[in-house]
Amino acid sequence: MNFSRRSLLKASAAAAAIGGIGAPWVARAAEAEFKYKYANNLPDTHPLNVRAREMSAAIKAETDGKVQIDVFPNNQLGSDTDMLSQIRAGGVEFFTLSGLILSTLVPAASINGIGFAFPDYETVWKAMDGELGGYVRGEIQKAGLMVMDKIWDNGFRQTTSSTKPISGPDDFKGFKIRVPVSPLWTSMFKAFDAAPASINFSEVYSALQTKVVEGQENPLALISTAKLYEVQKYCSLTNHMWDGFWFLANRRAWEKLPPDVRTIVAKHINAAAVKEREDTAKLNATVKEELTAKGLLFNQPPVMPFRDKLRSAGFYAEWKGKYGDQAWSLLEKSVGKLA
Repeated sequence: MNFSRRSLLKASAAAAAIGGIGAPWVARAAEAEFKYKYANNLPDTHPLNVRAREMSAAIKAETDGKVQIDVFPNNQLGSDTDMLSQIRAGGVEFFTLSGLILSTLVPAASINGIGFAFPDYETVWKAMDGELGGYVRGEIQKAGLMVMDKIWDNGFRQTTSSTKPISGPDDFKGFKIRVPVSPLWTSMFKAFDAAPASINFSEVYSALQTKVVEGQENPLALISTAKLYEVQKYCSLTNHMWDGFWFLANRRAWEKLPPDVRTIVAKHINAAAVKEREDTAKLNATVKEELTAKGLLFNQPPVMPFRDKLRSAGFYAEWKGKYGDQAWSLLEKSVGKLA
């Protein structure tokens, strides 16, 4: 059969037209129905991000590709304060934030960070997976955000310095220390007569390098992954606060998911949180040796002089007043009498 040049061109045009219609349809079929962003402030190698990527893959698999959660670590989408605004407005759908920073919106969220309150992890999980955590989640939901059941671990916080070890409360006098943008930290270090400076985490390394501040306080895993040992000499194992990350969701984005899909998403997020807790505990156990090898000098001061100083400075009484009797009694139910 002989095709004329004209009929051949017509056939090609028709095929191109069908291809043009068909191609976007193929792309659409492969795309997730719900494409959500999950932002956080931690380095890419931190256990939280390792587990978040696994969690995202598991959610995609179990929802047959319907839900795709893209992970944006390391403040890629802005500072903590920026991302808190974004999750409220819907610019990002998921965000993990320290309860201590979330307290700018939900005052009760910082209660887990009360200075020298939690003696060990067993006490932390009993409280945060129990009544105290339930109370805080209720307060977060009242503020218009969704929150998952399990809080992720950010570890006990330690104090590093470029000038001197912290051996007791008196060593904090006049000490220029970086603290997160949160009233609880400022209040605690002022009770020790230190000079706290509120700086977002993305700027901590440069603030230490340029000696804007002498020291900072963070869990060992973060001191390691953020390479703060390059700009600090001493690490005092003060264990002064326990901190965790609430896994938050934008309410509108969450409610768009069908109920059965929500169940799958929540299940994998909470399971990842429990695995991340185990990872962080293991990492903190091994990281001290690594940091020592990198030249950081460690000391471990006794806890009671710090607690006594906070009590005598009126720190516990002040925060009991701020949180209210219900929240404070749930805290003391787990950790014993403070104020």
